[in-house]
Amino acid sequence: MDDRTAATTATVSAAQQAAYRGGDKLRTRYPTIDYLRRAARERLPHFAFEYCDGGAGSDGGIRRNWAGLDAVEIVPRYGVMPALPPVEVELFGRKYAAPIGIPPMGGPGIVWPGADAYMAQAAQRARIPYTLGTVGGITIEQAAKLAPDVLWFQLYRMARNDHWLGFELMRRCEAAGVHVFVLTVDVPVRTVRPREVVVGLGGSKFSTGPRMLYDMLSSPGWLMSLWQHGQPRFANIKSYAGENASTNEVINFARSEIGGAFTWDEIARFRDKWKKPLVLKGIMHPADAERAISLGIDGIWVSNHGGRQIEALPAPIDVLPAVAAQVGSRATVLFDSGVRSGLDVVRAIALGAHATFAGKAFLWGLGALGADGPKHVIDLMIDEARASLGQIGAKTPADARSVVIRHPGALTFPRV
Repeated sequence: MDDRTAATTATVSAAQQAAYRGGDKLRTRYPTIDYLRRAARERLPHFAFEYCDGGAGSDGGIRRNWAGLDAVEIVPRYGVMPALPPVEVELFGRKYAAPIGIPPMGGPGIVWPGADAYMAQAAQRARIPYTLGTVGGITIEQAAKLAPDVLWFQLYRMARNDHWLGFELMRRCEAAGVHVFVLTVDVPVRTVRPREVVVGLGGSKFSTGPRMLYDMLSSPGWLMSLWQHGQPRFANIKSYAGENASTNEVINFARSEIGGAFTWDEIARFRDKWKKPLVLKGIMHPADAERAISLGIDGIWVSNHGGRQIEALPAPIDVLPAVAAQVGSRATVLFDSGVRSGLDVVRAIALGAHATFAGKAFLWGLGALGADGPKHVIDLMIDEARASLGQIGAKTPADARSVVIRHPGALTFPRV
């Protein structure tokens, strides 16, 4: 360990110990992400919690994602690392404070009004990747001001008029200084999430019925944030829906524009136009990863959309080793779906990911703590990841790949 790494480790360790000695109230009340989830259930309007917590079908995919990660066991080695290790990572030529990021999320402002801005600010302060989604609640330009050093952007397929709107958003990303552009490929058709439908969020129109109004009034913190930030909106699409378009008109416009999965020819066109790192999100098969690399894709994001599209897919952690082995050193491997702790981060790193992303954890944090939630989630994840690396005897995140792992759910694929 060099002097700089040792100093960083000592500083972090001292800060961590000071926080506990000082009786950090947030750590006492919410020591893990699961505690944030419980608090979010109690604090949020019912419709908001159902929106952030649910998935496709009967939530089987979500449970499988969690079970897949929980089943991964790591054999530790001792006598090699006396202090907490650093967790800095380099992604696409940029340094980040940890292999942890905020993924794109659809409509996080429903869960907590102002969510996008709070997450962007927290990511910038912590120096971890923040990915603004196509249907996020702040514009690309606003996000660039809040998170200039860590901003990524995600795009859904919008093929009408020869992909005019998708390329227009890409142009805005380039002008705003977005560092990484992400194409989501795992939403070929629109599916139904029953828990959203039951609470009134699954239709083509947004309306506040008596039960929804009651839920809002029963959640004063959420209502205050709504008063401060206004109704959730698709900020990056609104201006294209027509001057003075209503919320429902913007929703309908977005539904008419977004649809289908990118074809390989379309991906190649975006690759040609975007000169910075380009990532494909939603890859679950080594052959798709290979095809992506052949087109010059820089990042392979292993994900099953968090179990929110179809519940029959395997847990991404179970396909991650095969995808990572196929990719090798030719591209950066990213991972999401089911990450609820810093230990889950280390599990994914040990199985081949370079960095991980956690969506629900940040939404639960917002639900439990409002504006303070994203920072607390980041702090928990980083401290847990550092402690987990130290426990297994890894000096750096990359060292975790050399540990012995029992992974009963790992899938094997025919050789590509």
